[in-house]
Amino acid sequence: MSALLSVENLGITFGGLRAVHDVSFSVKPGEILSVIGPNGAGKTTLFNMISGVYQPGSGKVVLEGQDVTGMRPDLLAHRGMSRTFQNLQIFQNMTVLENAIAGFHLTESGNLFADLLRLPGSRGRARTAHQGAMRLLERVGLEASAETNAGSLSYGKLKRLEIARALALSPKVLLLDEPAAGCNAVETEEIDQMIAEVAKSGVAILLVEHDMKMVMRISNHIVVLDHGEKIAEGDPATVSRDPAVIAAYLGTEAAEDADA
Repeated sequence: MSALLSVENLGITFGGLRAVHDVSFSVKPGEILSVIGPNGAGKTTLFNMISGVYQPGSGKVVLEGQDVTGMRPDLLAHRGMSRTFQNLQIFQNMTVLENAIAGFHLTESGNLFADLLRLPGSRGRARTAHQGAMRLLERVGLEASAETNAGSLSYGKLKRLEIARALALSPKVLLLDEPAAGCNAVETEEIDQMIAEVAKSGVAILLVEHDMKMVMRISNHIVVLDHGEKIAEGDPATVSRDPAVIAAYLGTEAAEDADA
């Protein structure tokens, strides 16, 4: 099966500091690939280059065989790439349902004039978005909270809501930046089960996460960064035993988790 997303020799420098250098990997449909490494390893910078937030200094990003290097995030979204961020991007004063509906804005084909006058086409789009948002909330287990103000949700539910909104674009590739950060053990398990279900639907998932138990549990493939360079790559068992990875980041605890 061919890769949906390929990263080829990607690199970027900030003021003479080499933040990411010569990183390559690929993600196939239905695969969960995790990028791990210590703080400052370049993981989020890598995500920002892939998703169009940063223009790479070298290398390229290929989506479904097309070079999309440096393409704007909204254009990448139209091509099937969606992402979440470390910091929640939730509208706290809107309901859960309204937040989910907001995720459909890039796929709407109407115009402002029709929406202001509430013309039939506008009402139809609103109805379609409402139905789609409810299906997404059911998918992430938040349908019972649809009319709840988002600001009153637990942190774990907010993380699930953000993933739901990213799924509104029907992505082929989903980038998740620390989806379990700040969550307790129960919330983390709920999120990793949800991620696994999304992958089963054929979505290629690229994950940055510090919870090593979660990473080892759900990843098909792992890429390890240190000081902006890839130092290891492979399945969870192989990566957890790599001496360079243990020295740089994982320690013996992760290796023991892989044995469990």
